[in-house]
Amino acid sequence: MKNKILTAISALLALVPWSILPLRTYTQWAMDYAHIMIPCYAAFMILSGIFTILVYTVGKVKNTAMNIFLVINCTYAIFGVALIILLFQNFL
Repeated sequence: MKNKILTAISALLALVPWSILPLRTYTQWAMDYAHIMIPCYAAFMILSGIFTILVYTVGKVKNTAMNIFLVINCTYAIFGVALIILLFQNFL
């Protein structure tokens, strides 16, 4: 039961970054506050990758779905780190 709940949480964490597309497409405030939203989404993607890695290794949840979400969330985390690095390069 615990494995299914943790896998479901990782699945939800994999879907959240896609919510930026309708927000930025259909709302003006998202465009006005993009300088805040984009780093927040990047931080969320990094944290979701860390959570999924911890659940996979420490929690020992190693089912097929978790393997898929591990790849997805780790890819998001890598892109989140790259985005944070690119954002901070503009300030230097």
